[in-house]
Amino acid sequence: MGIDSLIGGTIWDEYSNKVTNLMNNPQNMGEITEEDAQRMHAKLIVADFGAESCGDAVRLYWAVDPKTDTIVESKFKSFGCGTAIASSDTMAELCKGKTVDEAVKITNIDVEFAMRDHADTPAVPPQKMHCSVMAYDVIKKAAAQYKGVDINSFEQEVIVCECARISLSTLQEVIRLNDLTTVEQITDYTKAGAFCKSCIRPGGHEVKDVYLVDLLDEYEKEKLAGKASLGNAGVSTGDFATMTIVQRIKAVDKVVDENIRQMLVMDGGDMEILDIKENGENFDIYIRYLGSCSGCASSSTGTLFAIENILKEKLSDKIRVLPL
Repeated sequence: MGIDSLIGGTIWDEYSNKVTNLMNNPQNMGEITEEDAQRMHAKLIVADFGAESCGDAVRLYWAVDPKTDTIVESKFKSFGCGTAIASSDTMAELCKGKTVDEAVKITNIDVEFAMRDHADTPAVPPQKMHCSVMAYDVIKKAAAQYKGVDINSFEQEVIVCECARISLSTLQEVIRLNDLTTVEQITDYTKAGAFCKSCIRPGGHEVKDVYLVDLLDEYEKEKLAGKASLGNAGVSTGDFATMTIVQRIKAVDKVVDENIRQMLVMDGGDMEILDIKENGENFDIYIRYLGSCSGCASSSTGTLFAIENILKEKLSDKIRVLPL
């Protein structure tokens, strides 16, 4: 019985041609010996990484020029599924010619994207995305070994979704700025939770410290606290400086809805608040024009000044409005 019969003959449609080709004909599989490295006047690095969730493992070989920290040769051995082989092969290829510091910046997203036939079509099914995560992790292990540092020193942020490499701070910001209330919305905005789904809630193949449902619960509590502090009264100029980011966005939205949006809609346009950042003593509010406003000549002059003046009058004279 052929493999197509075993899996129904349809699963191959979810893999790119590049992936299926590399499964059967990897270009960088093999090893680099100490003698090989010496002939290249390079330092040999051998790093192992295994994924407990699926039992796959990869060994990465680097020959690194110690004078320039450049990876002159890169090979791998993989113990696992065909996707792990294709991902590891692509990862090894991406490392070649890069410095160790440059190689560390290669993410699992880069590996998956390099395996695509078309930029907008994923190379592998969502449940196999963890194979490219393994490739990313073994790079960090090799780099840590070469530089003599702890592997965790390369991770500057808490990563909630390993598959899409989405950090805790990014998720918190996206949820707040866009008032997200469901996991599906988070996935639409960030791709977190779109692949192996372990980051959504407890019970997946990987235990997490923080899950997407925790972030939604945290934001809901923030909103309730914000409503309690704002009440039904207007927001004074002095209050804006002491608000949380969520409260500021709510306050700006309220002023826009009551004083600005109708004016824009009447002319076939609209606007949305993208972000609010403190810049010294100022509050920079980043907006995006929608509809006819996006191409209007006055969007950067008269209309912009009117929006800024209203927000200054209602909220704070330190506000600056910046269209993107």
